[in-house]
Amino acid sequence: MKILVVDDELLLVKGMKFNLENEGYTVETAYDGATAIDMAKTEEFDLIILDLMMPQVDGLTACMRIREFSNVPIIMLTARSEDADKIIGLESGADDYITKPFNILELKARIRALLRRANAAPQQKQPETLLLTAGGITLDPEQRVAVKNGEIVELTAKEYDLIELLVKNPRRVYSRENLMDLVWGYTYAGDYRTVDVHIRRLREKLEENPAAPQHILTKWGVGYYFSSQTN
Repeated sequence: MKILVVDDELLLVKGMKFNLENEGYTVETAYDGATAIDMAKTEEFDLIILDLMMPQVDGLTACMRIREFSNVPIIMLTARSEDADKIIGLESGADDYITKPFNILELKARIRALLRRANAAPQQKQPETLLLTAGGITLDPEQRVAVKNGEIVELTAKEYDLIELLVKNPRRVYSRENLMDLVWGYTYAGDYRTVDVHIRRLREKLEENPAAPQHILTKWGVGYYFSSQTN
């Protein structure tokens, strides 16, 4: 597995590289967002760790530009603990975020969870039966893409995992805690806004009117569910 670590703090990058290589990962490094974008275009990475505050091109801009051509899992690093900063990072296309200072064991756990979901081996291919269709949305587990109105909709790793779970279990209501455990693969230290942001992004990509969703629905006070019926 090949990971790109991007941060302008040289000692932090050196420490992450050392620890991740000890876990068996191949690690490349960059110290600004512009270099990260170029590397993501020219090399294949299984995951990118991207700092929020960097010179030349910041992490938010870099994340959005990378999302224009790649769905590689991205973990955003931020020294800011405010909810607004975390949400902006997720809205820019990040799959996860972690606040500095962080425990390296937590970072390793986040990486394993993202890679496990992103690289889950597909079952033996049976082209006609693998497709999941509901509410005008078709999911292809083999390619991990969604199709809406005959056009492919590119989803990030976590967006796909989330919508696939909901489509496979229509009308089953999942709490945000359930979704964090099932989709992200670990308990998320009490902040479940990650789920809300990913649900919002899915609605923007898959619903005809994201402000009045017909399929990716909220059960107020409980959680989220998928309905194949049009209200």
